[in-house]
Amino acid sequence: MELICTNRIFTSSNLNLFSYMPRTPSACSPTVFPTRRKINTTKFKARLIPILAAASTNGSPRRSIALAETETRPSPSSALEQLDIERGVCVPFRKYSPELVRNKVLESRGAILSLIARGVEIVWNLGLYWSALMYDFLVGRDEEVVPYRARQLRNLLCDLGPSFIKAGQVLANRPDIIREDYMNELCILQDDVPPFPNQVAFNIIEEELGQPLEAVFSKISSGTIAAASLGQVYRATLRASGEDVAIKVQRPEIEPIIYRDLFLFRTLASFLNGISLQKLGCNAELIVDEFGEKLLEELDYTLEARNIEDFLENFKNDPTVKIPRVYKQLSGSRVLVMEWIDGIRCTDPQAIKEGGIDVNGFLTIGVSAALRQLLEFGLFHGDPHPGNIFAMRDGRIAYVDFGNVAELSQQNKQILIDAVVHAVNEDYVEMANDFTRLGFLASGTDVSPIIPALEAIWQNSAGKGVSDFNFRSVTGKFNQLVYQYPIRIPERFSLVIRSLLTQEGICFTLKPDFKFLEVAYPYVAKRLLTDPNPALRERLVQVLFKDGVFQWKRLENLIVLAKENVAKMSSNPALQVKNMQRSRDQQVERKLDLTDTIKDGARLFLIDEGIRRQLLLALTEDSKLHIQELVDVYRLVEDQIDIPSVALEVARDLPSVARDVILSWSDSILSDR
Repeated sequence: MELICTNRIFTSSNLNLFSYMPRTPSACSPTVFPTRRKINTTKFKARLIPILAAASTNGSPRRSIALAETETRPSPSSALEQLDIERGVCVPFRKYSPELVRNKVLESRGAILSLIARGVEIVWNLGLYWSALMYDFLVGRDEEVVPYRARQLRNLLCDLGPSFIKAGQVLANRPDIIREDYMNELCILQDDVPPFPNQVAFNIIEEELGQPLEAVFSKISSGTIAAASLGQVYRATLRASGEDVAIKVQRPEIEPIIYRDLFLFRTLASFLNGISLQKLGCNAELIVDEFGEKLLEELDYTLEARNIEDFLENFKNDPTVKIPRVYKQLSGSRVLVMEWIDGIRCTDPQAIKEGGIDVNGFLTIGVSAALRQLLEFGLFHGDPHPGNIFAMRDGRIAYVDFGNVAELSQQNKQILIDAVVHAVNEDYVEMANDFTRLGFLASGTDVSPIIPALEAIWQNSAGKGVSDFNFRSVTGKFNQLVYQYPIRIPERFSLVIRSLLTQEGICFTLKPDFKFLEVAYPYVAKRLLTDPNPALRERLVQVLFKDGVFQWKRLENLIVLAKENVAKMSSNPALQVKNMQRSRDQQVERKLDLTDTIKDGARLFLIDEGIRRQLLLALTEDSKLHIQELVDVYRLVEDQIDIPSVALEVARDLPSVARDVILSWSDSILSDR
């Protein structure tokens, strides 16, 4: 495993790791004739269902260097080091550390008295609630009063302030910590709170700008557009250009409150380490550190501005996605000025239909954009609730509020891809090991008791098929598994859960019979077939070979699904709008580009003796030539490839291939001796 050292957590997918270029996104990485017969992809899709469910229960550093790798690493000396190892990154300049929080809290005058008073308030309120739970248990009514106690917990968290509201939102996605009925109640926990006075907000804006409001804005809304636990939003017009903007302003004096609560959270967590180790396989302090790190990032609006820039870079060539510009010269750590998004909220399906927006096309764009964030960029929106997603009148999807984003390192993405392969091949032992590699299980945990439960969940889900599948039902079963075994859901994967479930919920709101996976599977198939990443090439080979036998039907299914993805995206109404302004570098795929795949396949066939032998055996299996299978595959891709162009690319690659063949032959000769 290779650790990437970076001054921020977020990673994208396309940077030289040894570059110190400050503005370049980076990757956290170690380095036909018409077919005459209809291909049924339902069974193949069902094989892939488990991994998307597993992933649902599952940014870019400006400057990064690769740390030297050793065969074995010492045990982490702190919870934060353990988090870095799980993520595949280390963060030398972080917003959060237990020492930093302690120093921040204790340096203020009257800190001890404030801590004592706040600690008494927290312990008293939580103690009363715990006492009520124990009383319910002793009198045997604990199950019948669950709905009431869940509501009581939600109200208690709201009363205790913004830190606890955020904690409740995190718990709503943590089946490893609380039971499902409490999670369902906390899912409706909103951080909508009464706004603070306008004049206070305007004073903060002027402090950050260093000049009067009137000098920058020709007008500003008299009331807030939205108010949350950490800040509130106004609409304004820039005096210089007349552009409408959104101004996000942080609540006054909220940072000391957050630091104080985090200090108390971690102090209380230190007394719960024994229970946490037994139930989750990790220290309670590690869970608090995950929460604290993310919360302090949300408090710094300069980080949110950089998140927006990363999303703009990732989607710069995608004409179906709108990311607002950020006005960095007008923004600071407490104020963020962004382009105003004039769209329709996804909470208003009737307005979307009345706006003439093609619902199917819009949902297809949304699912594809979500999957690109997760599997391609590794930087994804962590809070895509309906209020943060807009339908533009030209059919595009727009995202706002980038305070809560998360990243998956290249290492994590590759493990997820491994899990895809293991699900397709029904290798549940390796799937359980993938959970350990992703941080769900502590290293060294015996996975044998979990394997039958995993198999039961995935087999049951796969048996339903695409039409009856939804993430919520599968994650509900997975939640039960998590609650029964010492499984911890890492914070970044809890955000994946929330992201996928929320977006599936939006799809069902706008179109109750929408099939999420009917869009997801073609995208995954296209990535496997066309992505030049060596790791994906390796996984494609693993998918196409099972027990040493080449799977012709799988190859055909992959091609059919990939073509379906290209067809859906290229015919999307959002791409057909005449007045839509696009830059020249925005490209829309009209065909399935298999040039690199064919070129890499030819190279692999010539160089890899094992692959060559397996392919020749596949062509001569059962003592007959399988010419028909080759013809069927050709018919599927005939209209997708330009034979002269592919031949030219292969010819250009011949010198390199010849060199590799000679080197491979030399190695085999030397190894024989």
